[in-house]
Amino acid sequence: MHARTETALNLRISEIFFSLQGEAATAGLPTVFVRLTGCPLRCSWCDTAYAFQGGESLSLDAILSTVADFGVTAVCVTGGEPLAQKNGLILLVALCDAGYEVSLETSGALDVSAVDARVSRVVDVKCPGSGESEKNRWDNLKVLTPQDQLKFVLADRNDYDWAVAQLQDFGLLQQARGERPEIWFSPVADQLNPTELADWIVADCLPVRLQLQLHKLLWQDAKGR
Repeated sequence: MHARTETALNLRISEIFFSLQGEAATAGLPTVFVRLTGCPLRCSWCDTAYAFQGGESLSLDAILSTVADFGVTAVCVTGGEPLAQKNGLILLVALCDAGYEVSLETSGALDVSAVDARVSRVVDVKCPGSGESEKNRWDNLKVLTPQDQLKFVLADRNDYDWAVAQLQDFGLLQQARGERPEIWFSPVADQLNPTELADWIVADCLPVRLQLQLHKLLWQDAKGR
């Protein structure tokens, strides 16, 4: 009875598509993306506002079947904000149980502590330039492991200095890279010159990784890529 109940659960899905991972540790890897509809945040630089509403209600079985049809092992659950749907956690468990290598792209605003331990959590800490920095849930940084990742999307120098201050306050810059989550600094497209951000990182000898969005370099803002 329990198994039948779980498979009957539905989630609202904006899109399921197959592409190259454009960000974080698996950038360049063929990946199936499951984009859930809905997000409680409204970041100023958001490039997936179409996922705020609409979408299609799909059963867990239908989602798993669609993912399986692509025939790859890497799956990224994203949004919107995938943890905003109460069944998002169940989807993550189901994907892991099916043998996929699962990553979760989530904001820093919602609790990530209940996410299945097999999932690589990519937590986007909202900087002041996003307009949503007051929504950050700082307890998230205390539960992340070396298999997880932290992402800071930066609009300007103020965002950069703010991000560095947060990392210092949490002691993350003092830890060896293998003992903490991987940390990514990413420029907001068309707002912060990536060369300028690279120069700041080099000048400060900052132990973070510069991230450019591979999918935007290849396909600009094409939906489903």
